[in-house]
Amino acid sequence: MRTCDVLIVGGGPAGSSAAWKLKQAGADVLVLDKERFPRLKLCAGWITPEVVRDLSLDIGAYPHRFLTFERMHMHLKGLHLPVRCVQHSIRRVEFDAWLLERSGAPVLEHTARNIREEGGAYIVDEAFRCRHLIGAGGTRCPVYRTLFRELNPRASDLQTVTLEHEIEYDWREPDCHLWFFDHGLPGYAWYVPKQNGWLNVGIGGMADRIKGSGRSIHDHWALFTRMLGGRLAKGAQYDPAGYSYYLRGRVDVTRRGNAFIVGDAAGLATRDMAEGIGPAVRSGLEAAEAILHGKEYSLEGVTGSSLGGGLASRLLDWAMTRGAGRAPQAAAA
Repeated sequence: MRTCDVLIVGGGPAGSSAAWKLKQAGADVLVLDKERFPRLKLCAGWITPEVVRDLSLDIGAYPHRFLTFERMHMHLKGLHLPVRCVQHSIRRVEFDAWLLERSGAPVLEHTARNIREEGGAYIVDEAFRCRHLIGAGGTRCPVYRTLFRELNPRASDLQTVTLEHEIEYDWREPDCHLWFFDHGLPGYAWYVPKQNGWLNVGIGGMADRIKGSGRSIHDHWALFTRMLGGRLAKGAQYDPAGYSYYLRGRVDVTRRGNAFIVGDAAGLATRDMAEGIGPAVRSGLEAAEAILHGKEYSLEGVTGSSLGGGLASRLLDWAMTRGAGRAPQAAAA
């Protein structure tokens, strides 16, 4: 049986951020992931300046595709609002693998299934033993399922479903575009160019409200891509795939003994923009700090908004969620 001080289940941004912080302090860390990196990951690949700061990311030294937007275009009910900003895009297949390698932690390809506690330690599949356990395995994380599901049941009205595709495409429009609530979609659609000829397009919305709307997410996809074909992505061919995750609601228990949940395992995507990378990174770092320094593991420092929590954030939050599963104010600000 392999032993370590900290076992991290999941090597995405939440898990790799925790591993990076822990390894910097000399901790004995092992990461398990069911897939081999680099691996394809469905995601718009939008990252904020806060993510760059939290990861101490030297943009000039980052060896993969990295595109900075100085303007985003918001489309709402026929209105077009160009917004000055600084935001970035990456390809997750590159970004996640680079983060995990940078962490310096050993990584094993392994699908965790059975987790139990024994004598103050955690045993995973009778093959791994650790003192501290971090669940960073996304929405279907086995650590969440085994240790936290009864304590933090999923709020079905905060489930988001998406369809998207990332393709090689010689785009001409270098800015990011977002369309909110088009054709009654309870969410938004996106056009996110990537450096050197890649493009991600997709739609996402609240699962329960789409189900009751009379239009499926595939119907919304058809409407969206038809519009793109006449404006921003002429001739592009798509083969979309989907996934689901949860927006930020009440997460009352994030630590159980020496076990932690982070990122999508805890359901931390922002309520205004359904963005998950920033909360994943921040929660992974917070869990590492709790392990290293005996601090309380709290989500108060993990924001529930992507746009700063001001009026625009609150309006988008309400339009997206209708106030469902309201998180405590300190956690959502």
